[in-house]
Amino acid sequence: MIFITAKFRVLPEDADRWPEIAADFTRDTRAEPGCLWFDWSRSIEDPAEYVLVEAFRDEEAGVAHVNSPHFRAARRTLPPHLAETPRIVNVNAPQEDWSLLGEMAVPDRG
Repeated sequence: MIFITAKFRVLPEDADRWPEIAADFTRDTRAEPGCLWFDWSRSIEDPAEYVLVEAFRDEEAGVAHVNSPHFRAARRTLPPHLAETPRIVNVNAPQEDWSLLGEMAVPDRG
């Protein structure tokens, strides 16, 4: 899978509305057949920073995402709300889903 994490520093005046601003892009990306997940989180240290964690099935799905109409639209509509160019980590991972964090395994409570 292609695993991507990106940090978006949003203009302070738009920070509370970012989920609404990115809603169409988020919804349409999640509907892509090759999207495994597309999840936003807000930093607890900087309320103007959002972290996007996303994954796509394979390179073909990643290319389809970048070439999609909603990605092209987001390239026009999202940057006016950003304080800086987003930062990204993009890797190919030899798995299809999240792995368990064994070092923090939760004991069976049953």
